[in-house]
Amino acid sequence: MQKSINLKSFLVKNNTYIIFFAMLIACICISETFLLPINLINIGLQQSAPLLVAVGMLFVIMTGGIDLSVGSIMAISSSVACLLMRDAGFGLAGGILAAVCIGLICGMITGALVAYCNMQAFVASLSVMTAVRGVAYIITNGSPIKVEGAILSTLVAPENGYPVIIIAALVIVVFCLIQNYTTYGRIVIAVGSNKNAVELAGIRVKRYMLSTYMICGVLAAIAGIFYSARTSTGSATVGDGAELDAIAACVLGGASLTGGRGSVFKTLLGALILAFIGNIMNLKGVGAYAQDVVQGCLIVAAVLLQGIKSK
Repeated sequence: MQKSINLKSFLVKNNTYIIFFAMLIACICISETFLLPINLINIGLQQSAPLLVAVGMLFVIMTGGIDLSVGSIMAISSSVACLLMRDAGFGLAGGILAAVCIGLICGMITGALVAYCNMQAFVASLSVMTAVRGVAYIITNGSPIKVEGAILSTLVAPENGYPVIIIAALVIVVFCLIQNYTTYGRIVIAVGSNKNAVELAGIRVKRYMLSTYMICGVLAAIAGIFYSARTSTGSATVGDGAELDAIAACVLGGASLTGGRGSVFKTLLGALILAFIGNIMNLKGVGAYAQDVVQGCLIVAAVLLQGIKSK
C-alpha cells in the first residue's frame, strides 16, 4: 500500500518530466529524421516566439491572472515594426525598440485595468485583445507588410548563429534566475498564493501585478518580431491563437491557473512537448486538426494531475 502511494506521489510530482521524456522517446521511435540537426534547428526556430510568450504568460498566471492579449500584441508589434522598417527607414534595432515600447504600453494598460481598476483579468485582457487586434488591422489595411532585404531575416540566419534561438535561451536563463533567486520572483509567487497576506506584509501588490503584465507584453512584442523574421513580413494575423498555446505550455509545465505555482524551466518543457507533437505530426503528414485534438487531451490530463496534486 505504501509503495502504491509513493508511486502515485512520484508520478504526480514529476508529471511534466515524465510526459516530456515519454514524448521525446516516442518521437525518436516514430521518425528517423526527428533527431537530425536540421529538424532540431527547425523546432528551435519555430518555438522561439511561442516560448517567449509562454514565459511572459507564466508570470501573469503565477499572480493569479491571465493575459489573452498576447497574440494581438504580437500582431500590432510586428506590423508597426515592419511598417517603420519599410517606410520610415528604421533599422532592425529601431524596429525592435518600437515593438518593445508598444508591448510595454499594451501590457501596462491590461495590468492597470486588473491591478488598479479591479477588473477581472479575463475581461480586461479580452478587451485589450480585441481592441489591439482591431488597431493592427487598421494599420495594415488587412494586408501583409513586406520588408525588403535582409533586415529581419538576419534574426534567423544560420551565418549569424540563429539569433532568435540564442535570445530565447537567454530569456529562459534570465527568468529562471529571476524566479528562483530574486525577491521579485518570490513575491510574484506569494501574490498568487495569498494576495491579502502579502498586502498585510506591507508589499505593494498592485505594482507587482502590473509589472507581470508589462513583462508579458514586452516578451509578446519580441515574439512578434521573431515570428515576422521568418517571413520578413508583418501582419494583423500574426499571433492568432498564441494565447492558447502559451497557456497550454504553462499548464503542461505544472503552473496553477489559480496562481501561486509555476516554473520557468517546466514551462520550457511544456512548450517543447507541444513542439514535439506538432513536429512529429508534420513529419508524418498528420493534419493540424488532429494536432489540436492531441494537444487538448494532454492539457486535460495535465489539469487532472494538478487536481490530484492539490488534494
